[in-house]
Amino acid sequence: MDDILVVEDDPQLGPALRRGLAAEGYRVELVGDGTRGLERALTGDHALIVLDIMLPGLNGYRICSALRAAGVDTPVLMLTAKDGDYDEAEGLDTGADDYLVKPFSSVVLLARLRALLRRGGAGAGPRSVLRAGDLWVDLATRRAGRGGDELALTPKEFGILACLMHTPDEPVSKEAILDEVWDPAYTGGTAIVEVYISALRKKADAPFGTHSIQTVRGHGYRLDPHQERRDA
Repeated sequence: MDDILVVEDDPQLGPALRRGLAAEGYRVELVGDGTRGLERALTGDHALIVLDIMLPGLNGYRICSALRAAGVDTPVLMLTAKDGDYDEAEGLDTGADDYLVKPFSSVVLLARLRALLRRGGAGAGPRSVLRAGDLWVDLATRRAGRGGDELALTPKEFGILACLMHTPDEPVSKEAILDEVWDPAYTGGTAIVEVYISALRKKADAPFGTHSIQTVRGHGYRLDPHQERRDA
């Protein structure tokens, strides 16, 4: 049974989420303000965090950013009444793993939560470590790195990198990345892949002076394993 932290101040939605998730067998802790939510997220042993953006005290962006800065990699699903690519990108840039716009159905919410929980604890097959140049991903431990430097990736960033590393030097379409990394319940377009690719490049390429994640015009992306790292 997984523990889920819900940080939501809406007096109707918060208790409804707690009841609905508890009915599905989850242990649920509900917190109604951002300051307390950050405290519980830092100290509690939760498998997943459902985090509203508009909160008293600290907003969801600040909470998620603080968690990632503290090294907390618990999957975060953000909830918001705001809509649009820029709002979603802001949430993802702070380290959120998925994003759900209110109002939403319980079916979609549960599907997103199950997907995040699967990715957080999924095992691996016989070939558990993929390598391309000095990049590596360990499918069993969900860790990735470049040489001896480990990369702090969100579950979706990890999924995209692993997807590209399964077939290095070969282009992978945005649609194929969506099919591989996103839950089938996701109904948005492929633009979200571009947002995550940008975030992944900032972590896996830019700090090392490489350009291994390349855009293939009209198709998608490919990983160039021959890019050499340039240490500062």
